[in-house]
Amino acid sequence: MAGPGPIARRAMLASPLLLPLAAGIRPAAAQPAGVVMDEMLIPGAEPGMQIYLRNKRPEAQGPARPDRTILCVHGATYPASTGFDLPLSGVSWMDYMAGRGFDVWSLDLTGYGRSTRPPADRSPPPTRGEQAVADIAAALKHIREARGVAKTGLIGWSWGTTLVSRFAADNPALVDRLVLYAPLWLRDANSRGAVPVPEGPLPAYRTVTRAQARERWMAGVPDGKRAGLIPPGWYEYWADATFATDPEGSRQVPSVLRAPNGVLQDLRDYWDAGKPFYDPSKITAPALLVLGEWDRDTPPAMATTLFPLLAQSPGKRLVMLAEGTHSIMLERNRGALFQAVQVFLEESFA
Repeated sequence: MAGPGPIARRAMLASPLLLPLAAGIRPAAAQPAGVVMDEMLIPGAEPGMQIYLRNKRPEAQGPARPDRTILCVHGATYPASTGFDLPLSGVSWMDYMAGRGFDVWSLDLTGYGRSTRPPADRSPPPTRGEQAVADIAAALKHIREARGVAKTGLIGWSWGTTLVSRFAADNPALVDRLVLYAPLWLRDANSRGAVPVPEGPLPAYRTVTRAQARERWMAGVPDGKRAGLIPPGWYEYWADATFATDPEGSRQVPSVLRAPNGVLQDLRDYWDAGKPFYDPSKITAPALLVLGEWDRDTPPAMATTLFPLLAQSPGKRLVMLAEGTHSIMLERNRGALFQAVQVFLEESFA
């Protein structure tokens, strides 16, 4: 198969840091003058599949460093490119990290975003955990070779935390540090109710409408806090960008986003069956667990259960952020998330 093909490259003027501030949260130093963006498709783990990578880095970047090179991996339903790199108020999370001197990458796994979508008649459903971890391995191999670094950091969101953790457990020499944002662990009756898995054989894809996405987003948020959780226009901006990554779903009325059901099969076979997909005791990289207090999909009890199991992780920590949900990176208090993670990324663990 052909090697990676660049989609586009541009240098963009870095916007001032315009993050809505929680009480006591102040923005970091201003970003550098410019941020360079690259996009590319590279071969995925499965023959015939291509996976989409996006990169943001300082325009005046110095020599590559393992502790300044990061890959971001999305969750069960939405692609990384419209979560980690959505410029709300002019700044995305990837922009924020690049503005602090980091070489930041995001990956859309097979079946998500701009990556190849397997056929809808696929059985069993595509993008099971093993395949997703293999996609991560392919992306990291590309990054290590492109930058000449021996290892990188990893940020996973939701289901993505299980994937990056599995990679870190299996490949300790390749991972510098690990951020588990909204970490998934074994599910009880309450958490299974938040993201139910239907009985019987699963189709290749499930569909989500904009109304369903918003309803799930707001689950668990106190009634008096809902109006101010997402600033005006942010949800619509996110939905427009995210649903546009699925041209076939966008043609339906109402429009839908298709998501591979491999993750639901994993929930059934692992997390709902009391069988972890990875062994936390094998993770030897520093790890940060971070989540919002109103997270219904991966509630705080999961993080507090997982934390002591990371017995070999040096400098591990657990941070819970006030007034945020499973999607706090797209909400009013996202600045608190960005800063909590940035402190961890910039710390020396030598």
